[in-house]
Amino acid sequence: MPNKSNNPLEADLNFILLHASESFEKLRGKRIFITGGTGFFGTWLLESFVWCNRALELNATAVVLTRNIEQFHKKAPHLASADELSLFEGDIRDFQFPAGNFDFIIHAATESGTSLNETDPSLMIEAIVQGTKRMLAFAAECNCHHFLFTSSGAVYGPQPTDVLHIPESYCGAPNTLLCSSAYAEGKRLAELLIAISARNSRVKYKIARCFAFVGPHLPINAHFAIGNFIRDGLTGDSISIQGDGTACRSYLYASDLMIWLWTILAADVAFKAYNVGSEESFSIREVANAVSAQFSPTPEVLIAKKADPDSPVNRYIPSTKLIRDDLALRQRVTLTDAIAKTIAWHRK
Repeated sequence: MPNKSNNPLEADLNFILLHASESFEKLRGKRIFITGGTGFFGTWLLESFVWCNRALELNATAVVLTRNIEQFHKKAPHLASADELSLFEGDIRDFQFPAGNFDFIIHAATESGTSLNETDPSLMIEAIVQGTKRMLAFAAECNCHHFLFTSSGAVYGPQPTDVLHIPESYCGAPNTLLCSSAYAEGKRLAELLIAISARNSRVKYKIARCFAFVGPHLPINAHFAIGNFIRDGLTGDSISIQGDGTACRSYLYASDLMIWLWTILAADVAFKAYNVGSEESFSIREVANAVSAQFSPTPEVLIAKKADPDSPVNRYIPSTKLIRDDLALRQRVTLTDAIAKTIAWHRK
């Protein structure tokens, strides 16, 4: 493992190295192309790639597509200056293809926020679909062997009330009469485009349907409830739940997420979609209380709406049986530990 460093993520990065070293070995001497390098997923992908590349002396390199190289330097100077990373400026929808071959592609570029769904849902769909078309064309040209697309559990639409854990085989759908379905429908169409490309291709396409996560680099001033709870606790405010607190969610910690994504990328799988997330279900109220318990004194948890006992429970919980059976992946970090580690990172 690498020598002691000043990286506040060192323990998590060594954890990823420990549990994903076999997958990283398949990157030895290879070139990787990554989109979405500045978001929550992307930052962790680059952090873990650089760390494991050096620890295992893989001599692998990665080219990272970014819309603004200068902004990338400001946000993550240590990554922007990493020898094994090269920044390539362009828009995911029409970027010029970089020269040379790339053995692996991770397509993780998508605005997951709700604001674009509300302000310009057409642009949301266009960015996802056109970006995926461009990446598929690039994969065909650059001699790619493994292609990982980060999709979303949103593709399933509302989870049926009698289904506690939604499997990959469920063929539900978002409500097409709601503009807020743009993100989910964009991801669904992107998956279909990949399926079409996979019919007569030697590229091994993999899809990760990602659910909810927590960890360092997760925005704490966005639409992520757990991030907002952590923000409230850090600022000494009461923890506010905007709804009635009954909705059920699950959270996979960032280091587990990385172990899963790198394993899926390197897996000898021709074409498959896997749920990526935790099966441990918690109500939003329980999540808020778990965050509150990490602070002293413990902040009060305020719930904006009164629960209706006759209303069905809103769930967003994956089944991970397929990925456990196929790739022997499992959740290793509990929600309590995940919250504690995230708070500790913010305090450094």
